Amino acid sequence: MLETIAGHPTAHRHWGQGGRAALALHCSLAHAGAWSGLAAALPELALVAPDLPGHGRSADLPPGDDLHGLATRIAAELAERADGPIDLIGHSFGGTVALRLAVERPDLVRRLVLIEPVLFAIVRGTPEFDDFARIYMAVDAQMDGEPFAAAALFHKHWGVGDFASLPEMQRRYMADRMPLVRAQNPVLLEDRPGLTAPGRLEAIGVPVLLVEGAESPAVIGAIHTALGARIPGARRVAVPGAAHMVPITHPAAVAEAMRG
Repeated sequence: MLETIAGHPTAHRHWGQGGRAALALHCSLAHAGAWSGLAAALPELALVAPDLPGHGRSADLPPGDDLHGLATRIAAELAERADGPIDLIGHSFGGTVALRLAVERPDLVRRLVLIEPVLFAIVRGTPEFDDFARIYMAVDAQMDGEPFAAAALFHKHWGVGDFASLPEMQRRYMADRMPLVRAQNPVLLEDRPGLTAPGRLEAIGVPVLLVEGAESPAVIGAIHTALGARIPGARRVAVPGAAHMVPITHPAAVAEAMRG
């Protein structure tokens, strides 16, 4: 379905009927279809997932607009359509949007599931951040002149399988959207919304689940440790054999953790 949400032409998909209302927000360079496996594993949910700005069938990010802010407004409007607070699920970039919505609009959230939210700013100054930054700088250096090379390096550290073996259409889809990765910097690297400001994470009053792949980059573990230390009662689960794309590669394990 394609409609204007928060002033932006936004496509969204729905799974389940009459279940518990849930909203899922995908990672960078993906689209709402990434949640198909988890939706099948959780038939008790009435799950809605948008294509975030510039992704899938949603319209491109307007020049000069704030990607994270627009994604948060879209998520808020979709959540407001539910009959009461929702289960909110976010992966990677989508996880940071979910976290922001939980902080800024706690009235909309019943439960929060954060799957490897890449809020790098919370671990700035650590060895794990420095290791991540070296790789990211190499990706960023190629974004303008060599977008396919940038996408390949990004995929090597955050995706699944060999980039060269992906269908040409999928490789082009990712390469074309590499500027959206850079557009996330003000929030993911600098925390412009102040999500990590004193007292904000500590004020989250709903059940929170942190899900990670046991083989994910070390910076993810550091982020989860930092979040777990500040969000009251947060529970952390590592999925054996999984890496960053855990909700796509291991949806049954993520569903089991969520039911817990």
